[in-house]
Amino acid sequence: MRKVLLPIFYLWVAGTLSFAATQEINVEKHARPPGETPPTWVSISGITGEALQALQFDLYVQGFGFTNSEGAQYLISGSNNGSLQAKATDAMNKSTLVSKAYTGGTLRRQVHSFVDEFTEALHMKPIAKTKIAFKGESGKSGEIFISDFDGRNAQAVTQDGAIVAAPDWVPGQMALYYVSYKLNHADIFYQDLSSTSRRPFARYGGSNISPAVSPDGNRVAMILSKDGWTDLYVCNSDGGGLKRLTKSPQDESSPCWSPDGKWICYAAKVGERRALWKIPAGGGEGQRLNTGGLPSPSEPDWSPDNKWIAFTSQTRGGFSICVVHAGGGEAVALVEGEDPSWSGNSRTLVYGRRAGGRYTLALLDVPTKQTKDISRLPELNSQSQPSWAR
Repeated sequence: MRKVLLPIFYLWVAGTLSFAATQEINVEKHARPPGETPPTWVSISGITGEALQALQFDLYVQGFGFTNSEGAQYLISGSNNGSLQAKATDAMNKSTLVSKAYTGGTLRRQVHSFVDEFTEALHMKPIAKTKIAFKGESGKSGEIFISDFDGRNAQAVTQDGAIVAAPDWVPGQMALYYVSYKLNHADIFYQDLSSTSRRPFARYGGSNISPAVSPDGNRVAMILSKDGWTDLYVCNSDGGGLKRLTKSPQDESSPCWSPDGKWICYAAKVGERRALWKIPAGGGEGQRLNTGGLPSPSEPDWSPDNKWIAFTSQTRGGFSICVVHAGGGEAVALVEGEDPSWSGNSRTLVYGRRAGGRYTLALLDVPTKQTKDISRLPELNSQSQPSWAR
């Protein structure tokens, strides 16, 4: 799949597996499985210090590697004396992709802006200025936090000193749904981050957990036990129109939406064995998703380009981040970790991993399997359950 001088996006697409939404995976001839794609090589000159560190981080987690100018596919040059001046050139045809001076904001923010323009020139969706949400713990309780995608500029969204879980972004908005025990019960809350106003969203009897917002922001899937069993429900974003989608004595968990809003994927047990299922968002018969025999799949997340579902697989040895074609098929285990969440570019995941007895967050470039921990808050013992804003 190595095609010299093709943009990364096309390398990713050309090397992936073709699919139809309800069919088994089909392997293209000579296609590489996820995690076996080589990086796209760039050289960097003239940029130093914090700007260089931020630039290398931003590029590495999107599938780039670093070499000298003779071996590079793209040449990046510039300076950062007070502000960033940067130029990106295609080494083969000598064409200029980006050439610009960046001012305003922090130097790191200027680097993010340059990387976004560079990757956009390669037909990739920019992610360097996006946000993530996560659960942070410093004791028995926790809070919901948001930060830049690299973990910088983290700030607490809640200050309740209560058990919290499962933040989920409203697409295209600075707003979150999450679970909190603030009212001594597992309830789902909605919070507008611009105004800091929030309200209880689901407070039925039993547990109200795992909120998942539809791509258009108009519906919310969730797991409720109000009718005795732990089942999958969906309702409108105003709380009305509640509809039960599953009715089973087995546990359902971790719903996520297909990009077109027509399907909801979730984890469920059948005969004491956990599997991934998908069901029409409007109701209907559930369909089991083939994950190639990887044990105990859970926590699915559907990529924005509709090609992949990332999930967690549990074995006796621990947890692994895996991906499977959205139509099902042979799944691939990539790295140790859990709770994956796709970025808007459909190639980079944020996930949680155990490090020294506590959780930290890391980024994974799926095609190359390159990983990098994000910056963490020293006062937190654990950072987990990430959600990437799209």
